[in-house]
Amino acid sequence: MTLPIADRATVRRALIALIRADARATAGVLLLSSLAAAAGLGAPWLLGLVVNSVATGTTTGTVDALTLAILGFALTQLVLTRFARYTAHRIGERALATLREDLIDHTLNLPTAVVEQASTGDLLTRGTTDVAAVGATLRDAVPEVFLATIQILFLYAAVFLLDPLLGLTALTGFPLMYVVTRWYLARARDAYLAEGAANSALAEALAATAEGARTVEAFDLGERRVTAGERTIATARAARTRTLYLRSVLFPGLDIAYAIPTVVALLAGGALYFAGHATLGAVVTTSLYLRQVIDPLDRILMQLDQLQLGSASLARIKGVHATTEPPTATAPETAIEVRGLHYAYPGHPDVLTGIDLTIEPGEKLALVGPSGAGKSTLGRLLAGVDHPRTGAITIGGVPVAALAPGEIVLVTQDHHVFLGTLRDNLLIAAPDADDHALRDALATVGAHWADDLATPLGPDGRALDAAQAQQLALARVVLADPHTVILDEATALLDPATARHTERALAAVLKGRTVIAIAHRLHTAHDADRVAIIDHGRITELGSHHHLLARDGTYAALWASWHGHTG
Repeated sequence: MTLPIADRATVRRALIALIRADARATAGVLLLSSLAAAAGLGAPWLLGLVVNSVATGTTTGTVDALTLAILGFALTQLVLTRFARYTAHRIGERALATLREDLIDHTLNLPTAVVEQASTGDLLTRGTTDVAAVGATLRDAVPEVFLATIQILFLYAAVFLLDPLLGLTALTGFPLMYVVTRWYLARARDAYLAEGAANSALAEALAATAEGARTVEAFDLGERRVTAGERTIATARAARTRTLYLRSVLFPGLDIAYAIPTVVALLAGGALYFAGHATLGAVVTTSLYLRQVIDPLDRILMQLDQLQLGSASLARIKGVHATTEPPTATAPETAIEVRGLHYAYPGHPDVLTGIDLTIEPGEKLALVGPSGAGKSTLGRLLAGVDHPRTGAITIGGVPVAALAPGEIVLVTQDHHVFLGTLRDNLLIAAPDADDHALRDALATVGAHWADDLATPLGPDGRALDAAQAQQLALARVVLADPHTVILDEATALLDPATARHTERALAAVLKGRTVIAIAHRLHTAHDADRVAIIDHGRITELGSHHHLLARDGTYAALWASWHGHTG
């Protein structure tokens, strides 16, 4: 699954919101940029006066004074532009920080089903490459284009005020500029979105190959993975070549377009001068103004590509926001009702068929069955991670997928130790918990090794083994205090003695809560209120431990086999 892409209207609103959030500083940039642009008009105007003065006869002192004034205008423009860019860069950095924090918040609040199904490479690329692209756009491209645009407007206004006839020459480059820019913009956004998608696919392919290196080696899949990688690289290369082609048309076309007015101004100005309709100083000043336009146009040209890349990246980032907001419903104290449940993975037949089940509040239900029978799949559906193909799972009429995070907690063999202290890792489940509560949770799951909450965990601190990491995950469950807990082989990595102790401790802590335990160790089933035997996607037996033993069916056979093995 690939996360959605925000439309142009959403991206536009996002940019407007970022500008409004820093309105005062933006107004300051506008003022400084306008003053800098006005100061930039002074030097060509004074140079035109020098030309006219020399043509009509003047003193060396007058020329020297005008020259010093030209220098003063140039220095003033330099200082004002420096402060305008500095202020604009600060706005860009603040906007980027807001955008990055917003992305992290939305990513962490994505519905579990979306996170489970989304491409790792896609989400990773949006949080790294796309954020970096937007950062470069906000920090460099937007301020440059903003300042250059104001400078161009002032220069064109000055040309028309100086001589309206000569001012018309400034418009001669617009037709070619319009055609080339329109052609580019009509294709650039889709091309850059395709490039972003290709980069995501490439990151996903490389990550999958690296993470599964041992499996690739064990099954001699190296050649197949290399071939798949080459196809992905070829697609990424084609996408990048496409954007390069667009730039190769845009840049030369605009180079010609903004050089045309200067040439036309010199030719037309010469004709007007000899006809007596314009002074030599006016022709020189107009030509200098139009030459000055080239620099801001060139800056816009150089940043136009970055603006398109940033726009496409912002659309991908805002696409994370467009994903369904996390559920917020509260679980009522009623039974979990499973009715007519069917589930299939994409492109495969049903792995669960016609499941009907009622789990009472506070009940402990054990799901038992052979590997591949559908136990873990049913656990994910009960937790709201996946959605049924048909049928429903509700609590008091509320679909489990609509419940707020923490109402139902799924604990699997997979666990994660975050960089930070032991305290930081526990506070994820209960941000307001004090140290006493954290230590109680650790003691509950038998984590006697955790004697110092300030202990750093991870590569630069204490490295936890599988059993310790699993105890940490179970301690988070205790702190989260959920309505329903689903344990999917949650103690599988603990040694039998520790696992038994932890399960007994959890049984005491989880008393009064609904607990659904998926396990191969049948002592879990022995302690449960009821046991559901799942085989080939169906519930074949349901009842208490003693009831199912008396039936002398599948469960009784499993119990006899397991009890004899452990005995």
